[in-house]
Amino acid sequence: MVGFIKKLIDIAIHLDRYVVDIVNQYGTWTYLILFAVIFSETGFVVTPFFPGDSLLFAVGAIAAIGHLNVFRLFLVLALAAFFGNVTNYFIGSKVGEGVFNRENSRFFKKEYLEKTHRFYEKYGSLTIVIARFMPFIRTFAPFVAGIGRMSYLRFLIYSFLGSVLWVAAFLFGGYFFGNIPLVKRNFSLVVVAIILISLVPAGVGYLKERRNRRKKSILPAGNQP
Repeated sequence: MVGFIKKLIDIAIHLDRYVVDIVNQYGTWTYLILFAVIFSETGFVVTPFFPGDSLLFAVGAIAAIGHLNVFRLFLVLALAAFFGNVTNYFIGSKVGEGVFNRENSRFFKKEYLEKTHRFYEKYGSLTIVIARFMPFIRTFAPFVAGIGRMSYLRFLIYSFLGSVLWVAAFLFGGYFFGNIPLVKRNFSLVVVAIILISLVPAGVGYLKERRNRRKKSILPAGNQP
């Protein structure tokens, strides 16, 4: 297990090298491989650790030097993100609320499910769009939407919007900025920075939640809401 985690970290940090190797080895099939990775990240609740933001940035930078077509990438990856959401929605609708009673396992973390549920209570349908920019939360957002029987048409609209905005932001960000000499020389650090920045919203939410729990714990029993 430790070796597997180290390998994932290595891939996340050196995505530029791995994607180039994949392009050189598989050619046009690279689009299908990338589709599968982006689809799986939000298509199944057991694969939230798959690369997302950093992968999009990396392939955008590689497209800028001519190895891949950026517009074809945009179409393929936006569809992958969208259909991943749709698949997870249907899984959630079939599984039902009983999943909230499931204990943590190696791949399933109940805390992510509960955080996403609270996210819905705060932001409503916009959660589908906002969550796209938050690792882990974006994997559980369509799943919870399916459990809650969110209007299917509304889900499709917000899911499509979120998928397009997310892919465009990171893919074209990599395309236009990934090969700037300073960025290129420090590409691994840039990828790590993207990963850390994308975790900021979730971290802020966690700290706020922890602070609120602490406040409630020190209030006299009669004064608690």
